[in-house]
Amino acid sequence: MYIGIDLGTSAVKLLLMNPEGKVLKTVSKEYPLLFPKENWIEQNPDDWVEKTFEAFLEFTSEELSLVRAISFSGQMHGSVFLDDEDKVIRPALLWCDQRTVEECKFLNRKFGSKLIDLTGNIAITGFTAPKILWLKNNESENFKKINKIMLPKDYLAFKLSGVYSTDVSDASGTLLLDVKNRKWCQEILEELGITEKQLPKLFESYECIGTIKKEIAEKYGFNKNVKIIAGGGDQATGAVGVGVVKDGVLSVALGTSGVVFANSSSYKVDNEARLHSFCHANGGYHQMGVMLSAAGALKWWIEGINKSKDYTQFVEEEAGKSKYDEKLLFLPYLTGERTPHNDPDARGAFVGLNIQYERADMTRSVLEGITFGLKDSLELIKAAGVYTDVARVSGGGAKSNFWKQMIADIFNLKVETINSTEGPAFGAAILAAVGDGYFSSVDEACEKLIQVIDTKYPNSRNIDFYKKKYQKFKKLYPLLKKIEE
Repeated sequence: MYIGIDLGTSAVKLLLMNPEGKVLKTVSKEYPLLFPKENWIEQNPDDWVEKTFEAFLEFTSEELSLVRAISFSGQMHGSVFLDDEDKVIRPALLWCDQRTVEECKFLNRKFGSKLIDLTGNIAITGFTAPKILWLKNNESENFKKINKIMLPKDYLAFKLSGVYSTDVSDASGTLLLDVKNRKWCQEILEELGITEKQLPKLFESYECIGTIKKEIAEKYGFNKNVKIIAGGGDQATGAVGVGVVKDGVLSVALGTSGVVFANSSSYKVDNEARLHSFCHANGGYHQMGVMLSAAGALKWWIEGINKSKDYTQFVEEEAGKSKYDEKLLFLPYLTGERTPHNDPDARGAFVGLNIQYERADMTRSVLEGITFGLKDSLELIKAAGVYTDVARVSGGGAKSNFWKQMIADIFNLKVETINSTEGPAFGAAILAAVGDGYFSSVDEACEKLIQVIDTKYPNSRNIDFYKKKYQKFKKLYPLLKKIEE
């Protein structure tokens, strides 16, 4: 048996999978976010460890005794700073933290277009390198204490194995990696004032980094030989979890953030850096576009504004029965935006409201706005010459038939659901099985384990409607941006 651990923004999820790909159990444990200042978003790394260990207790001793390997999916870009006693120096700056605007400006000016040549990307506020520079500029005493710089899932892997490790897919989002050559970029490290010794060893996502610590195995009932597999960034593992390891198939991840992800058999770079060029968890590469508030925007609307947790009522029963309307638009930029605007100060908005609209209409508008934002990434991927004819949806949104049909209509692609909707956690479990040697490769594992169980086809009556409405959506950001100038 194999455990995939998905270290997300709001919770850690553990998934138990048998070698045939059947999900036997999932356990989730939530932890808090910290908001010390506007646009600052942090977490206590030891909360991740504590909640993971709590989750272990919800598995039976028999289940844990049969586990052969554990792997990880992790929220990307976060910065965990450890001192020479392996203690956390300060709370981790998360992927959605926006405090590093000036540091990004500096790095982009300093390196110019060479930064894309070096790393495949430009500096954006979510990435790890600007966070390191921010620490150097603003908390110099903490910067001087740094012995190791870890990514979130890798800190958890360290706690389980005692090994400082990361994988190339997660490391791709640090701006510290020479993505093309899958090695740390010395020129960037020198500019930041850090050394390779302060970074973990690089692995492929399916490689074994070590075995579980003896004391943890004994405490929770694991076999002492349980392998710890490197794992990957949440988008790469999510793509593995829905079988996006070959060209032609998109992964659409509807988590707190939203991601449109396309496998690339060779290294490709968007010269304008509107798309991210990263290493994939299967040993190849991928391109992806990221919007910062996807299901997070829906959660804000349903839970934050309407004080409800009944997603079925809001999405399926109300929005699903609301009228198609070309005038009501929603911009989902509640926490800034990354693709295609790369603007941490972008903001959300309802546009076109009138007194006749009801809650159901606004819910539909929120879903449309999120999906239009995802389509922005799809259009860039298509413009890059990447062929796609199907999208596979994962995350909470994959449970909604209404939303999946909307994606099919707006994307004008068939939308598939596979036998597990737990994309990242399932992908991590697959990596664990590959690392254990049960499969010879990630591609082989996906071919044998991933099954399509549902397909939504574009509704011809809706395609033209959404094409026109999408054109209106695209005009909103530049128009509203002018108000702030």
